[in-house]
Amino acid sequence: METRAGDPGAFARFDLYRVPSPAFVVDEAAIRRNLAILADVRDRAGIKILGALKAFSMWSLGGVVGEYLDGVCASGLYEARLGREEYRGEVATYCAAYKPGDLAEILKISDHVIFNSPGQIARMKPVLDAARAAGHGFDIGLRINPLHAEGDVPKYDPCQPHSRLGFPIDQLRADHLEGVSGLHFHSLCEQDFLPLERTWAAIESRLAPYFKSLKWLNFGGGHHISRADYQRDALVAFLQRIKGQTGLTLYLEPGEAMALDGGILIGEILDVIDNGMAVAITDISATCHMPDVIEAPYRPAMLHEPDGGPVTRLGGPSCLAGDIIGDYRVPGGAEPGARIAFLDQAHYSMVKTNTFNGVPLPAIWLWNSDTDDLRQIRAFSYADFKARLS
Repeated sequence: METRAGDPGAFARFDLYRVPSPAFVVDEAAIRRNLAILADVRDRAGIKILGALKAFSMWSLGGVVGEYLDGVCASGLYEARLGREEYRGEVATYCAAYKPGDLAEILKISDHVIFNSPGQIARMKPVLDAARAAGHGFDIGLRINPLHAEGDVPKYDPCQPHSRLGFPIDQLRADHLEGVSGLHFHSLCEQDFLPLERTWAAIESRLAPYFKSLKWLNFGGGHHISRADYQRDALVAFLQRIKGQTGLTLYLEPGEAMALDGGILIGEILDVIDNGMAVAITDISATCHMPDVIEAPYRPAMLHEPDGGPVTRLGGPSCLAGDIIGDYRVPGGAEPGARIAFLDQAHYSMVKTNTFNGVPLPAIWLWNSDTDDLRQIRAFSYADFKARLS
């Protein structure tokens, strides 16, 4: 899997020694630029955009997100609480399956609660009725599976064969939508406009009979709208057309697009050995700090990596043999004490970190490349590691 981001932007001039290692550094100015692009699409198309917390939930920037977007989307109770407490606007919650106790709490704080199947809606009717009787206002959505695969990597494709995500569209009937206000589908992953256009073409005729009974359509996430080569004008025209044809409120839920090229992960080389090639141990762990490097897999772009020079294999300090970041030409050479940084590490990074092997979590720093203001948002300690164990 190749990342289509990796523009250093203002990080090209950031001194990697300004913060302790390891550390995430997020550029508020870059986040604002991404959010402004999303808001422009929203305004021109006349739709609503929610930020996906699953990708980027640096809630110290919740107020900033609220300046540009209409709210957030959550994947369960904890994200829904975070969205209600730290962000502004609407909270839309989708979960592949709800526990009754969690759902009761989610219904108190969500504007839209999206289910994965009609059967689950029916089973949860007592919980829904009790919440409404208590005066909680929300509407119900149903996630559908378009049965139209566009993903490049099967494990990240919500429409892979036998997917657990969404109700198969070829099984959808009118009675499934009793009490349902909107339909949601999410079929993309780090993609541009054309896959969305093809997906809609594949499902529009199946959904058309239900438009009059609905209030909204949610096109989910995976839209790389803030990427430089994204066809934003085509997206706007597409959304305007669908809104006019259906008369429905339309939603998008970009996550990565909020934070593309908005952060780096800084690390330090601790040791270098020769085992048929130069092998360097860093205080960054792919397993603990960038698990998508192993799960996807992909090779994160390195800040200032030269085109030529010796190649060094970089890996983390954990005991996992596969804790390998990749093979790189390290700027200035791979020597103990040298600092390195990986690009585009604001999204799907902090939200997925772990402390396997007791590897420390990177601190989180917020930088503003326009003002050069730099401040530590959070540092982690042994207490954080111990507190999650028993």
